[in-house]
Amino acid sequence: MPTVEALCRILGSAEEIPASGLASRYGTARAAGTAIYYLLTPDTFSAMPRLASDEIFHFYLGDPVEMLHLHPDGSHRIILIGPNLEAGQRPQVIVPRDVWQGARLSPGGRYALLGTAVAPGFDYADYETGQRPHLLARHPTATDLILALTR
Repeated sequence: MPTVEALCRILGSAEEIPASGLASRYGTARAAGTAIYYLLTPDTFSAMPRLASDEIFHFYLGDPVEMLHLHPDGSHRIILIGPNLEAGQRPQVIVPRDVWQGARLSPGGRYALLGTAVAPGFDYADYETGQRPHLLARHPTATDLILALTR
């Protein structure tokens, strides 16, 4: 498996993009769709955003990822993203619009290379970062993961 540094060099990341670290691969101002690479390491995580559009995560290589979904009705779901279908992992996960989601590398992992796609295209006006107190109050049964996936 390539190193994190090799992945960034090969995929052409010249600058850090918030929450992903790798460059956008498609899109213009409010495109029909956008896609990015998404790299998670032991030192990074997705800090509980929600979007106004559905988002699709694709697993490319590396180690499994734990993803938390917090639904508007107060329920939550934990999904494992990865290549091992027999272990319950999924190579593709859809995050419905208006669902808070956060992700981190599974314990012991070195990195995971994912991709995300959004349609209509990603726009920061449709992006909201979840605030820890609000998420904890609304989803008390997911406290441990909310604490791990918020700042």
